Amino acid sequence: MSDPLKVSSIGTQPVRLDGPDKVRGRAPYAYEHEVEDPLFLYPVQAEIARGKVVNLSTAAAEAAEGVVHVLTAQNAPALKDTEDGELAILQSPEVRFRGQYLGAVIATTPEQARSAADLIEIGYEREDHDVQLRKDHPGARKPQSGGGDVTEGDFDAAFAKAEVSIDAWYSTPMEHNNPMEPHTTVAKWDGSTLTLWTSTQGVHPARTAIAPVLGLDPEQIRIISPHVGGGFGSKGVPHADMMLTAQAARALPGRTVKYAVSRQQMFSITGYRAPTLQHIRLGAGADGQITAFGFDALSMSSHTKEFPEEATKPARMMYAGEHRRLTQRVVPLDVPVPSWMRAPGEAPGMVGLEIAMDELAVACGIDPIELRVRNDPQTDPDTGLPFNQRRLVDCLREGARRFGWAARSAQPGTRRENGWLIGLGVASSTYPASRQPGSVARIRRVQDGYQVTIGAADLGTGTWTALTQVAADALQVPLEQIQLQIGDTSLPNATVAGGSTGLASWSAAVLAGAEALRAEHGRDPAVGAEAQGEAKKNPAAEKWAMHSFGAQFAQVRIQESTGEIRMDRMLGVFSAGRIVNPRTARSQFIGGMTMGLGMALHEKSELDPRFGHVVNHDLAEYHVPVNADVPEIEVSWLDEEDPLAGPVGARGIGEIGIVGAAAAIANAAYNATGVRVRELPLFGDAFLPR
Repeated sequence: MSDPLKVSSIGTQPVRLDGPDKVRGRAPYAYEHEVEDPLFLYPVQAEIARGKVVNLSTAAAEAAEGVVHVLTAQNAPALKDTEDGELAILQSPEVRFRGQYLGAVIATTPEQARSAADLIEIGYEREDHDVQLRKDHPGARKPQSGGGDVTEGDFDAAFAKAEVSIDAWYSTPMEHNNPMEPHTTVAKWDGSTLTLWTSTQGVHPARTAIAPVLGLDPEQIRIISPHVGGGFGSKGVPHADMMLTAQAARALPGRTVKYAVSRQQMFSITGYRAPTLQHIRLGAGADGQITAFGFDALSMSSHTKEFPEEATKPARMMYAGEHRRLTQRVVPLDVPVPSWMRAPGEAPGMVGLEIAMDELAVACGIDPIELRVRNDPQTDPDTGLPFNQRRLVDCLREGARRFGWAARSAQPGTRRENGWLIGLGVASSTYPASRQPGSVARIRRVQDGYQVTIGAADLGTGTWTALTQVAADALQVPLEQIQLQIGDTSLPNATVAGGSTGLASWSAAVLAGAEALRAEHGRDPAVGAEAQGEAKKNPAAEKWAMHSFGAQFAQVRIQESTGEIRMDRMLGVFSAGRIVNPRTARSQFIGGMTMGLGMALHEKSELDPRFGHVVNHDLAEYHVPVNADVPEIEVSWLDEEDPLAGPVGARGIGEIGIVGAAAAIANAAYNATGVRVRELPLFGDAFLPR
């Protein structure tokens, strides 16, 4: 390698390298990969929430025009590993939730497959079902995984003696990930190798998950996913749709089977954020210093597979309190399997906590920012470790200055403009800062520069661009000399794009690869020279509490006579280490805050308890923010680097933008009206005179 050119791509904001291909339609998403003579799959789904199939007649479907195969539990091969209940489909007549896959029709056109699926006759033996989460549910139990309960000091005594106390229940609803690209798999089995073109946040983790279920060696599966049209966590693990398509392809060797999950089907098959109930009790002195901290959370799970929405997770490390008790419980129900949705645990957990903190500030007569400053711990209350960089107070102070917090009325319901009540609110943000070991980057010198290969993923988050910037700096060449390849299991291993760990993990691998290339081939390697490097476990994670922080500010207006609520403006100020690309980072932060706005004012999956299905299962009735709902969102971040986070000095930013945003809006609504709403989303009738 030649002498360093002092190239510095990190911190600059080139346009997205994948942008031109995407706007011209040249970037293939999963369904768009060209395959020869494909077949099309349409699923058969259960219409009851619990029971078993006692009769399933496929004769009419099999005789329908264009039908090549009908797959059901009657003819599906036995899976080798059925421990993961979500993936163990078509193995028994048992029905565990409405919408569960009972089979599939594969035909020469999508229309033929769907029409034939309607011809299948199913007889059920129905059982009573339970799909409702409630505070006193007898089935509540400790989750099988997670952080466990926390008990420190004597919470009951401290809470009873507190000069000021808050004791309230908060709730967040069922919400569904709705990426623009639906979950899609195109599958082909040639007798020895299964190829999947699929929409996933991690090609290698997905292969690792499905290989044992199918009884295949991982090397017998190739997954290809260079472009992903959003995921928000829902594509972080394989769901039953991928398994159904793979099973159909194995039943038809040599043929390619395509299945794009419909928007309505996504509401029962591809995961969602489970609803939570949060009982929070805060005891404090008159000065606002917390002395007793209690947080008991319940979340919905599924009998099919457990997934806890750990609402207590951020509360463990967010604020100080000598006497603490935190418990997390799950309630398994006859519902589809919950899964990751942007900032699982943190996003709903900080709703209850940050509204409760606002209530405590009001009860103590203290400004909400000052209350948080007084309770900002110097070490992690959960682990006792020092923080890597805890700059929450800096974010709050900077945000207050930029947002004009001094103009906020301390007396709720007193600021009016033309029939609208105006209010300002604030909430804190936090998210763990971590990177995963195991990613590998291979770097090869080519004629025009360097080829960098790693099985990373780009969900529209900017990986193509940001990782190219990291590689350019690591190899000290201009951006144009980097040829990046990602999204394929034929490339070196990469960890999942999840938990805000993607870029931090993959960057460590790229930097290790560049170092290995220099060590093995010198600073000016010949064409064809190559080396690879692996991201190792971050040793700082054992000595420091690794987190990012932020402050969210919101101004809302509420119409006095109708209760209509509108967001005027939002500001987020974040401490997230070094920002690799300000352009893509700003997009990430704004996207997270917009999802927080949706969480506060729009999103709620309405589960009908009579039938066990979500009735507003499309984008006409499941409301998400649109342009008219988002008049102004401003993003800022502290100028910093975090050497403890890794050699790039960056921490993940994919999720922290949503954390705290909904609470800031709820707190602003209280400041506008004097009405405290503890249940999301905030609907206008809550603010009407009683």
